[in-house]
Amino acid sequence: MSLGDDQEGSGGYGGTGQTRTHLPGGPDVYGGARRSGRSSSRSLVTVVGVVVLLIAAIAFANRGGDDSSSSADTAGSQPDVTATAPSGTKPVRSTPGVVPAGYAHDAQGAQSAAANYAVALGAAGMFDKTQRDAILQAVVAPSRLAEFQSRLDRAYTPALNKSVGLNDDGSTPAGYTFVSRTNPIGTKVTASSQNNVTVEVWCSGLLGMAGENSTNPVTNSWFTTTMQLEWTDGDWKIVTQSQKDGPAPVPADEKASSADEMATAVQEYGGFTYAR
Repeated sequence: MSLGDDQEGSGGYGGTGQTRTHLPGGPDVYGGARRSGRSSSRSLVTVVGVVVLLIAAIAFANRGGDDSSSSADTAGSQPDVTATAPSGTKPVRSTPGVVPAGYAHDAQGAQSAAANYAVALGAAGMFDKTQRDAILQAVVAPSRLAEFQSRLDRAYTPALNKSVGLNDDGSTPAGYTFVSRTNPIGTKVTASSQNNVTVEVWCSGLLGMAGENSTNPVTNSWFTTTMQLEWTDGDWKIVTQSQKDGPAPVPADEKASSADEMATAVQEYGGFTYAR
């Protein structure tokens, strides 16, 4: 199903004739009947009144909300505290090529951390032992680091590398571009205390090999990763992490891109630093 299947119709005001107007106490002026001076005065007063009200409304809207009663009246229209919305607070220190760090010590900071850690754990570098250890060092709590390294060393085997089109050592065959990228869609806090927060991150992922004659073309997946984060040494770090499939939307009917187009897109479009 294409997103363009259903289109909204454009509406307009029908007819090009004049509008029939009947003033209080006066005759029907449709046609060429002449308005009385009194009716004209009333119309002028009405127009001036509307202009004054409009100016007053604009001035009120631009006051800046320094009136406490105004804040109370509009509180109900504010986004829910769990909605994904910009806060105006710089969420994280970010350096190109390095997993972002320096999150706020609150639930919002934990969500930012979880989103960026999901990206790091889904990156192509996880298939290389040296890069994987560096990623885990950056995102996992020191007390759990050895456990994570051991578990993932058992998961990233030569057999897994071969299944996605890589060489046994995790390197990419000549002439191909390996794609492994996670894209967070949204985050949700499911449990929270001062120093421990559990966050679910809904993600879309790309995985496969782009190149001529690839037998492992790049495919898309949808999954949710759950992280329990602990405030450790002045930042949020992962204590546990798990993953499940979905929620997944109905596939669209776009034509799949060629291997060259996909490889070029992955090379030219960089990733983001995610923030709540």
